[in-house]
Amino acid sequence: MASKLLVDIHTHVYLPRYAALLRSRSAVPFIHHEPSGGRPVGPQYWDREEKLRFMDKHGIDVSVVSTANPWLDFLPPAQALTLATELNEDLEGYCSTSPNVPDVPIKRLYGFGLLPLVPEITTASLLDTVKQISKLPHLRGLIMGTRGVGKGLDDEALDPVWAAIEEAGLVVFIHPHYGVDVKAWGDKDNGHVLPLALGFPFETTTAATRLILSGVFDRYPNLRLLLAHSGGALPQLSSRLASCIDHDPVVASRLKHDARYYLGKLYLDAVAYGPEELGFVSDVIARSARYEAGASVAEAANRSLGSQRMLFGTDHPFFPPLSSTQKWKSVVENLEAIDAVQGWTQADKDGVCGGNAVSLFNLVQ
Repeated sequence: MASKLLVDIHTHVYLPRYAALLRSRSAVPFIHHEPSGGRPVGPQYWDREEKLRFMDKHGIDVSVVSTANPWLDFLPPAQALTLATELNEDLEGYCSTSPNVPDVPIKRLYGFGLLPLVPEITTASLLDTVKQISKLPHLRGLIMGTRGVGKGLDDEALDPVWAAIEEAGLVVFIHPHYGVDVKAWGDKDNGHVLPLALGFPFETTTAATRLILSGVFDRYPNLRLLLAHSGGALPQLSSRLASCIDHDPVVASRLKHDARYYLGKLYLDAVAYGPEELGFVSDVIARSARYEAGASVAEAANRSLGSQRMLFGTDHPFFPPLSSTQKWKSVVENLEAIDAVQGWTQADKDGVCGGNAVSLFNLVQ
């Protein structure tokens, strides 16, 4: 049954064309532009057979893969457009020629395409790329960083792009890359812990909050946005955000609804590693209806409702185990967390593990 599939929606790839570009920029194949200084690139980043072996080892039926950061952010507009077009076609081939899930009419691999989101790119180029992605049958959305075309995702210049994405029914996966000011981490060597554990989620939190404040969800109410890392700190801070808006004359009357309403418009991955965190996030999503303008909903939030907008992910191929014989903690811990959430039914857990993704990405047609 498709509702019982295990679907990984947060899993990355560097296709050979992109990996070659990274290699050409350095004598040693490192991913640069990383807030943590970069990381080595090996075949686990581009070899499809390695991706499928990882999936087989962990019982993952389907993966919706995306190019990992830094995407095309470091390229000039013409090169970014050309490479985006080529990589989207490459990803379609990577997915379309993958094996089928046994006994289910679904491929094992689907993808998020890329937009050439760089400064000075033309709107026409972005719209053409949205159209390209929408016509590639195994690409069901696109991955996007937080800088847009240089001024962030709340830049009004992106409004035609949001409109086109909404009309095409594509899912936008918002993923961090830049973190926060490195000075915030101090001088003590703490490895990559602070930028990865805090910097990335804080970047997502800020980007999503700016989108809410910009009114994007009022203008494009059917836009489907998926936030990485369970939305960062946004669920925890959403009531504080609503209060700050209410007390600020600049923004107090800008939005149609209380800020907390918009969290119910989002989808969040379930890459939080703990059942208490996942349960809390599902509560915050579930209560959003009471904050719709004119709503009279007063009953307690049902976290089962919130679970319907949460989706399993692994962040593969990052955070590998120290031994090749081990299962990846990013898989085991997140599955254990989903299974241990108090107040989720088995149907809710099955949904987070895969059923929600099957529905969101329309995998069964």
